[in-house]
Amino acid sequence: MTSQLPELSGKVALITGASRGIGYGVAEALVARGDRVVITGRTEDALKEAVEQLGAERAIYVAGKAHDEEHQTVAVERAMDAFGRIDYLVNNAGTNPVFGPVADLDLNVARKVFETNVISALGFAQKTWHAWQKDNGGAIVNIASVAGLAPSPFIAAYGVSKAALINLTQQLAHEFAPGVRVNAIAPAVVKTKFAQALYEGREAEAAASYPLARLGVPSDIGGAAAFLTSSQSDWVTGQTLVVDGGIFLNAGVG
Repeated sequence: MTSQLPELSGKVALITGASRGIGYGVAEALVARGDRVVITGRTEDALKEAVEQLGAERAIYVAGKAHDEEHQTVAVERAMDAFGRIDYLVNNAGTNPVFGPVADLDLNVARKVFETNVISALGFAQKTWHAWQKDNGGAIVNIASVAGLAPSPFIAAYGVSKAALINLTQQLAHEFAPGVRVNAIAPAVVKTKFAQALYEGREAEAAASYPLARLGVPSDIGGAAAFLTSSQSDWVTGQTLVVDGGIFLNAGVG
């Protein structure tokens, strides 16, 4: 990839949870069109490897936990110091440490889910807004989930947090307009380590329920994020783009 990089676009993106999976897919898509990226994640070795693959002249990393306010501050400051701007923020960092319904959900676990999946997105949005976007404009993309659009008993806590993230997207879109557009992407199951429990050992069976006959891959979400951070979506804000292989077409059937 590094040998075929396009000319720099002049734009910079901060992408959380991007050492692998969906976040890395987004970073790859933005670098492929000429953007520079700042990626975050918890594991330094994985981030180093990701930067090597993306191209050290186009990408830098900041290791830390997404819900840690100090990490948020450092990541934004590092982006501004290195590149002088943050045109795009992609909030992808997320967690799902528990499976099952909410009736017996440990409230401490619920707090952890919301801290990572919702509060961290708000924190990064606030800091990016004040550091650059308030005066210069830009776009924010929050990676939500189809689990936030309908009941998902198997991943109930995760789904509730993603519903909150979708509403946060609308709130930010309203407050940050007209200079900053804020949208969300709601993927169905994407083949990543994060979602492995939902398809491992039964991928063909899981994919059979999708009208497009396959599970998602990170580049599917990368392409959607590239669209929502491009001039082609200049009149789109406060929306949730469902990228689900058509799975919602089966709602209410069977």
